[in-house]
Amino acid sequence: MSNAKIIVVTSGKGGVGKTTTSASFATGLAMRGHKTAVIDFDVGLRNLDLILGCERRVVYDFVNVIQGEATLNQALIRDKRCENLHILPASQTRDKDALTEEGVERVIDELRAMGFEYIVCDSPAGIEHGALMALTFADDAVIVTNPEVSSVRDSDRILGILQARSRRAREGREPVKEHLLITRYSPRRVDEGEMLSHGDVHDLLRVPLIGIIPESEVVLQASNQGTPAIHMKGEPVAEAYADVVARFLGEERPLRFATVEKRGLLQRLFGGK
Repeated sequence: MSNAKIIVVTSGKGGVGKTTTSASFATGLAMRGHKTAVIDFDVGLRNLDLILGCERRVVYDFVNVIQGEATLNQALIRDKRCENLHILPASQTRDKDALTEEGVERVIDELRAMGFEYIVCDSPAGIEHGALMALTFADDAVIVTNPEVSSVRDSDRILGILQARSRRAREGREPVKEHLLITRYSPRRVDEGEMLSHGDVHDLLRVPLIGIIPESEVVLQASNQGTPAIHMKGEPVAEAYADVVARFLGEERPLRFATVEKRGLLQRLFGGK
């Protein structure tokens, strides 16, 4: 049985880029040669398979496996672009309480037995049942937040729940390792006072910063194409996610996309953004 690391991607509020992050983060780990599974805990909504472009291949889902209606092998979908990545989709139709702690644990144990090194849990927003199930078994947590007060406040709430309700907390073990990821960051808007700086967010949450994802229209394009943003070659958002994965794996990377790029003389003379 592999000693898989369980990573929950979570946030206090919806719409901050959690599923986008889960898809790119899991893809990034797989691209680095690690056998990775990503599980969609958002029972009833189900977006992860859309972002990963495999929605038409969903036959069985997470709840089917928990309820014994399908095997894990039948429900896991291998990613088309990355053979090390497998997706376990959420159910669109079931009651949110269909996820049980015993059922989730059984699936995680089975993924471990299949040799997965990383299991990424894409949590629904907030603190409802699915979110609690997603963080229960976490070894690491990536807290996704936008640089605005309401998002940061909700993330603080999630940190409190992680510190109190995860199995590591309940059993008095070493706490879940927390990583702060700031998404939709615009250095220009920070300079203009419209957005909190990454320093402000860090000061409020006191969680080590694992990366900054720049605000980018490419994220929406990627989602609509069913392509994780990390695959958008040459785009800052893809590079930012690659940096996050590298840092998670213990590599040093300078923090990029945190300051306004100074325009060159030609750009200033001839316009251009």
